[in-house]
Amino acid sequence: MDGWMGTVLRVNLDKLKYIKVPLDKLIAKDYIGGRGLNSKVLFDEVKPRINPLSPDNVICMAPGVFTATPLGITGRLEVSTLSPYSGILGDGNVGGNFAGFFKKAGYDQIIITGKAEKPIYIWIDNDKIEILDASEIWGKSTWETTDYLTEKYGNNTSVLCIGQAGENLVRFASSIVDKYSSAARGSGAVLGSKNLKAIVVRGNGNANIAFEDEFKKLAKEDREYFMTDPLQSDIIPKYGTHIGMLTWMPGYRYFEKYLREEEIPGNLKPDSWKKFEIGRATCYSCPERCKNVYKIPSGSRKGEVGKGLEYEGIHCLGTNCGIMDPVSILEMENLADMFGMDVIGLGNSIAYAKKLYSLGIIDKGITDNLDLSWENAESQKKLIYNITFRKGFGNIVAEGLYSMGEILGKESKKYCYHNKGLSRGVFPAGLFSLAHSTSTRGADHLRGRSWAFGENDAEIIKMLQKKGLFPHSIEKDPIKAITISERATTIADVIGRCKGSVNNWASSLPLVWKYPIFDGVAKLLTAATGIEYSGDDVEIIATRVYTLERCFNIRQGIKMKDDMLIQYVEDRETEKGRQEFEKHRDLIIDYYKLHGYDQDTGVPTGNTLIKLKLDFVRDKMNEERDYPDWDGPKGL
Repeated sequence: MDGWMGTVLRVNLDKLKYIKVPLDKLIAKDYIGGRGLNSKVLFDEVKPRINPLSPDNVICMAPGVFTATPLGITGRLEVSTLSPYSGILGDGNVGGNFAGFFKKAGYDQIIITGKAEKPIYIWIDNDKIEILDASEIWGKSTWETTDYLTEKYGNNTSVLCIGQAGENLVRFASSIVDKYSSAARGSGAVLGSKNLKAIVVRGNGNANIAFEDEFKKLAKEDREYFMTDPLQSDIIPKYGTHIGMLTWMPGYRYFEKYLREEEIPGNLKPDSWKKFEIGRATCYSCPERCKNVYKIPSGSRKGEVGKGLEYEGIHCLGTNCGIMDPVSILEMENLADMFGMDVIGLGNSIAYAKKLYSLGIIDKGITDNLDLSWENAESQKKLIYNITFRKGFGNIVAEGLYSMGEILGKESKKYCYHNKGLSRGVFPAGLFSLAHSTSTRGADHLRGRSWAFGENDAEIIKMLQKKGLFPHSIEKDPIKAITISERATTIADVIGRCKGSVNNWASSLPLVWKYPIFDGVAKLLTAATGIEYSGDDVEIIATRVYTLERCFNIRQGIKMKDDMLIQYVEDRETEKGRQEFEKHRDLIIDYYKLHGYDQDTGVPTGNTLIKLKLDFVRDKMNEERDYPDWDGPKGL
């Protein structure tokens, strides 16, 4: 197969066996790779409302079709499962070297089922596969595990592994690639539940390209854009996501407010982080060097080096938890990477606990005498240890935002600001709340929100508007804006393209600046695979994948009520609050109409599914009929 490697690796941990199966050509054509292949497998193989931490769950990993080709910025790995953090689709898109090495080893996807009786790891050396005892590395951090396996197998390998958080089934535990890159939304806990500590890969092969000269010509055009565009060539390599501290308005003290540039302390602004920096780093096939390499200058972790402190680490472990000390934030970022936890899930759960503490709903009697005052960084570090090892109150926080509210009771639950178990804050009716409500993995900014808002590449948005491809006012037409943007980000995830350190259109959709919106991707797909794709074909694939994911979540119990507006406690019973709620409900209904969903239920209609070649989805859902209401990640 041109473009693809043509092989799927299936690993059955119950039997400690693996098989290699040919990649179905029709599925490849219709779902491309990465997130598309994974979401198809999850719909087919994960039953409704199972316990995500049971052996019945499935976890898939897949690079994109453009990974390990001459096209740059394509080293992303999609890690997908039924999330133990949310109880719906949970996928994480991760960088590092794993995706490139895995594809060069000869594979388009790995599908992992069952549970090993004792800890194991998988060694993939091109066409050679071994399932090996992991007793020597069980109990070790992701850093220790990666160092051990790299020393054993060589520097020309990549390691995906879990830390102690994954072993202890912390619900927002991540799988970590090459020590510093995180695949979020609970994949680490799922691997831990399966006793799978790590996967090590070495790959030396190459993907065949159908029309190599044409593909290289297009890839060169893309590369030249990144070498000359000011955002891509100057700002991102210098600051990475730190630039967002000036414009993205991070939350403060559990979304009490959102900080404007003038409210950001000087020691948290982009240039201030430079005093800790000792280098820059990048991922597979990416020239941008968006990640900082830093050394902690003082405190208990003095001299320790870390990599890839992102805006979300500063925001979620810092400002939203009331912590304004940069050294403490660096320390907590390292703890999250070492123990293997997603900084967004970890930070939001801690911020929620601190909010409850500040309100007097919980006290030191519940927190094991930990002072969870907003500014107390030392207690927050201690809580991270307790979460990792499920000690005392940390055991409750390890259950994640939604489940913590359930455990702590009705008064606590009122302050659990979430969409389907995940939180990105509280916003009025409009683009942000619509994006968070309709995202297929719970509240999220990477399912299209940042692209619809156009916060980072206004010139491309203007170009799309002039061509009539994007609404001129997102306030007047947020539905069309988020619909186009969710399709763009879906395509990025199926082709293996990074959506950008600073989320932007040019990173997500190669050549969008020249062949808008999906035509550039279509040209590259045609050249890579030899299959004729048009821009319309690409957009249909994005819609197919997104609709399939919607149906996966419906089978996990998601209903229209779960798409409703999240509001502050004090706003819910006010007239303004009721008006905002109704405005959001109207937006949701119009969103359903545009997407071909039943406007009363949010379920895609039979006609919609047939048009998208999802007849099998319609048949399965007709056969199963009613699903119990979603109530978090517990399973039945």
